[in-house]
Amino acid sequence: MSEEKISQALNINYEPSIKEVTIDKKELQKLKRERKENMLSADFDSARQNINDMINVGMEAVDGIMKVATAGDSPRAYEVASMLLKTISEMNKDLIEIHKKANDADVDKVKSINTKNNAIYVGSTTDLQNLLNKARSKNKEIVGEVIENE
Repeated sequence: MSEEKISQALNINYEPSIKEVTIDKKELQKLKRERKENMLSADFDSARQNINDMINVGMEAVDGIMKVATAGDSPRAYEVASMLLKTISEMNKDLIEIHKKANDADVDKVKSINTKNNAIYVGSTTDLQNLLNKARSKNKEIVGEVIENE
């Protein structure tokens, strides 16, 4: 390495702070997949926490606006309370949707793993049936012999 040659020429000790590491493609893909899964999990947790916080703030706002509405008997205050309740309801639906999407992402991961086990057969249907059903192929041979002997 050039760093070692330079350190020898200058008569100083060279201790690299960064060491070279070689990783094969499979290991690199595994690391990338783990990083992506960690990011997905962190984003899911962050989004879930944000929606929960907004729901809590919204519920506090509903309590306050309901006090204003009942004290002042104002139709506008009841309208605002109604809109807040609708918004909180939509946030709850969003929270459930986030959970569904996270589960779907896990299902996609499982599906991609299972597709590696598929096999492909190249041949005729008769050959495939004979492979799958050895008794069937033996019965045909016996029937054929009986017919030939008669």
